[in-house]
Amino acid sequence: MPLFFDWHYLLFLAPAMLLALWAQMRVRSTYAAASQRPASLTGAAAARHMLDSAGLQEVAIEPIRGQLTDHYDPSARVLRLSEGVYGQRNLAAVGIAAHEAGHALQHAKNYAPLTIRNMAVPAASFGSGAGMWMIVGGAIFSSGFLIQLGIVCFAAVVFFQLVNLPVEFDASNRAKAQLVEYGIVPESEMGPVRSVLNAAGWTYVAATLQAVMTLLYLLMRFGGSSND
Repeated sequence: MPLFFDWHYLLFLAPAMLLALWAQMRVRSTYAAASQRPASLTGAAAARHMLDSAGLQEVAIEPIRGQLTDHYDPSARVLRLSEGVYGQRNLAAVGIAAHEAGHALQHAKNYAPLTIRNMAVPAASFGSGAGMWMIVGGAIFSSGFLIQLGIVCFAAVVFFQLVNLPVEFDASNRAKAQLVEYGIVPESEMGPVRSVLNAAGWTYVAATLQAVMTLLYLLMRFGGSSND
């Protein structure tokens, strides 16, 4: 039976799906609330202040299209901030920009989990796509070897998600601390920033839980048989 017709699979994923739904709703609500609170700097200016204070003047900051598409590119050493963050002067924009600047600080300090995560990206990208196709193909053609190979490939996705958790939480912790330390956001106004970053953290927890539960399902369904 194909994976998508198995109701057991939906039961395995239900906790992660519910958590992801709640986290996304939480992100939207906290982001909307924090967007209404003015800040002293734009998102780009806040990130620039953090980077320059850490001696990272060589890290560029560029605008990127889309909503919440913000990310740090370690290969190009560029911080890319979305339209709703780059030029906006509110606490939501400052918090998100500071989080991404936190990744640049991790990179500069050779933060071990970030290094491991970056090394795992190719395997995780391959495993999330090809791994599942191998499992489906193995089930269709009754190839136990192909199924087991697909499970191994998908395990790379789980490894990536597990390593990604400390990376994301550490970046948020750096952002919270340095926004106050550098006087970008007064401690008395940090509540909305913490709410946005904490809500975003739950989305990473949900993604990790989904990957782990999918792997457990695959092991339960196919792991004990070499030719299912």
